[in-house]
Amino acid sequence: MVTIKSKREIELMRESCKIVRLAQEAIEKAIRPGISTYELDKIAEDVILSNGAIPSCKNYPSGVKGVPAFPSAVCISVNDEVIHGIPSKHTIIKDGDIVSTDLCAYKNGFHGDATRTHFVGNVSKTARKLLEVTEGSFFEGIKYAKKGYRIGDISHAIGEYVRKNGFYVVEEFQGHGIGRDMHEDPGIPNYGKAGKGLRLEPGMTLAIEPMVNEGTKEIEILDDGWTIVTADGSLAAHYENTILITENEPEVLTM
Repeated sequence: MVTIKSKREIELMRESCKIVRLAQEAIEKAIRPGISTYELDKIAEDVILSNGAIPSCKNYPSGVKGVPAFPSAVCISVNDEVIHGIPSKHTIIKDGDIVSTDLCAYKNGFHGDATRTHFVGNVSKTARKLLEVTEGSFFEGIKYAKKGYRIGDISHAIGEYVRKNGFYVVEEFQGHGIGRDMHEDPGIPNYGKAGKGLRLEPGMTLAIEPMVNEGTKEIEILDDGWTIVTADGSLAAHYENTILITENEPEVLTM
């Protein structure tokens, strides 16, 4: 069921989203060649905890039979890792890497969620273009994140922008509603037909997150049960913000 947030609930979400933004900013300041993804995870977790919030991703999902709980505060995915990379002391960031950091914070009953993909040092022209297109596709999509449009309008805009720029959206994973639960209705694919799907209303809060691959839309899951990689070993990027549908332009809560 899609929930419409009250003014009070939106204010509480703004606080969670602010903490997400602060944690992402701390990662951006710290990321460099030689640092481990484990260290980046701890930096972000410290920011979340020191602001009175809980890292939503850590130990998610809790108590689901057959599903390993995610062990860290941040999903950190490097180069060909699309999403859900597990931070490790053994994964050392190198010059030329691109690194996606997906994190969510929970405070006062509400979640905020955002992802950034970072350049590290001297990245390739292809990597730079991939990141620019991934971020750009988010902003193309939210042109339609307005009262009266439909989910399919957002999805179509993202997918077409990525396709026209020569890259591929991941089809197995998607954006989502967000609020009291980290994942709420509706699902928001990064491809689709304009004019289809749920009609948008003020008070909806959505996590819109293009996941874009360099060489193929095909993906694989690693043996850890979490990390998703490109099937051909090419680069992947991920960009996400939590937004609010208003009476006018969308408000990006995590920027």
